[in-house]
Amino acid sequence: MELRGAATLFLAACISCLIFLWKRKQKQQTSKLPPGPTPLPLLGNVLQLSRTHLFKSLVTLGEKYGPVFTVYLGSRRVVVLCGHEAVKQALVDHGEVFGGRGRMPTLDRIFHGYGVIFANGERWKQLRQFSIMTLRNFGMGKRSLEERITEEAQCLVEEIRKTKGSPFDPSHPIGHAIASVLSAITFGQRFDYQDEKFAHIIDAIQDLFLELTFRFPALSPTFPAQLYEMFPGIMQFLPGPHNRILKDVKVLHDFVTERVQMNQETLDPSCPRDYIDSFLIKMEEEKQNPQSEFHTKNLVLSAVHLFFGGTEMVSSTLRYGFLLLMKYTEIQGKVQEEIDHVIGKNRSPATEDRSQMPYTHAVIHEIQRFSNIIPLGIPHAVIQDTQFRGYTLPKGTDVFCLLGSALQDPQHFINPEDFDPRNFLDENGSFKKNNAFVAFSSGKRMCLGEGLARMELFLVFTSVLQHFTLKSPINPQEIDLTPKASGFWHVSPRYKLCAHPR
Repeated sequence: MELRGAATLFLAACISCLIFLWKRKQKQQTSKLPPGPTPLPLLGNVLQLSRTHLFKSLVTLGEKYGPVFTVYLGSRRVVVLCGHEAVKQALVDHGEVFGGRGRMPTLDRIFHGYGVIFANGERWKQLRQFSIMTLRNFGMGKRSLEERITEEAQCLVEEIRKTKGSPFDPSHPIGHAIASVLSAITFGQRFDYQDEKFAHIIDAIQDLFLELTFRFPALSPTFPAQLYEMFPGIMQFLPGPHNRILKDVKVLHDFVTERVQMNQETLDPSCPRDYIDSFLIKMEEEKQNPQSEFHTKNLVLSAVHLFFGGTEMVSSTLRYGFLLLMKYTEIQGKVQEEIDHVIGKNRSPATEDRSQMPYTHAVIHEIQRFSNIIPLGIPHAVIQDTQFRGYTLPKGTDVFCLLGSALQDPQHFINPEDFDPRNFLDENGSFKKNNAFVAFSSGKRMCLGEGLARMELFLVFTSVLQHFTLKSPINPQEIDLTPKASGFWHVSPRYKLCAHPR
């Protein structure tokens, strides 16, 4: 008995010693991290963050703890960067070490690190380089793609004309126009507005966009979805509403898979028609390379990423833009004056007009800045132990670079919470670049479709305003600009507009 008691005492002492050493190590590691609010066991800092205004609550913490601070989403440690200078220092000055893709449990469950947006390491490098080159080959920034966008913009104009000035929800026609451009690039085909299958795809994209906004990161108003972000290892095996997102992703996945099969059956390696064809040709070229990342899984998921991301980013910006112009009618009037002066009413807008339209160019930039579609940015991760502003960030640490805080940095924008095109105009009325404009992010992970998005925004925006004056069914002063949802994304409020022919 005495021997057993001594052994128990010795074991307890060893365990106590190990616990002491573990806590000491944790304290040493934590002391090197940026400061932040004290986390609770299991919950972390979730109770200190707003479910409906996550971005604002993180900015408020930044005001207290500084531009670099630490929060815990459950047990997940995240370093947050606020303001243009901190974001630029990480993404541009230290772009290589901050170039990893951070964890997003919901999307990691779906994509498993495959596809161009959520990949890391060599996989990401191969897919990104290929995607950028392919988009350029198919006309990103070139005349051939401009003609496609112009044609689609005119189709949108005709679809709006059918409303005859009556109130309508612009979400679907705008989404269809932008999705058709991405469809032509990705799948080599556009779809009519009456195509029910394509309409179902657009609905799935918009639902997925909203679902991601509500659930990420660990702040969903639906408790099971919140639990999933905090405890994905357990929740993935349990039924409930946190699995709803899988339905929308499956719709997109099945659609792209069907298009891949169609392309395989009609492929002509000497004449690629779209992104899928180009990827299939690359797969054949590298089939003997065991290190190649060009296989069917990466093809399907990269196409999903390009189609989903490219569609919703631009269409969300346009929806917010038209809402802003209905509220600020004098700004809409100035844009139309410039359109009439430079373009007139008898020809379609062209990208070369942009250089002669500084006010319109500034308004589009201000719409992107004010709408702040991805305020948190897509999470990054440091790929090695990193010294940053006097702190140590261990390898693999997730980093939220708050793009929205750069877009609202008072040192770079006048009255940053107001809609004001003067943020991009100099004293002579010429367009003025602003280094804190990071609507497409910055550095190595910046949006690979930036050139395409800029072209779409200008051509569609000017085409609609060339033909219509946008009016709200309610008093402009009563228009509420508050996002419908505010989390990972900012989702514009639903509204109706009246498009009166000019």
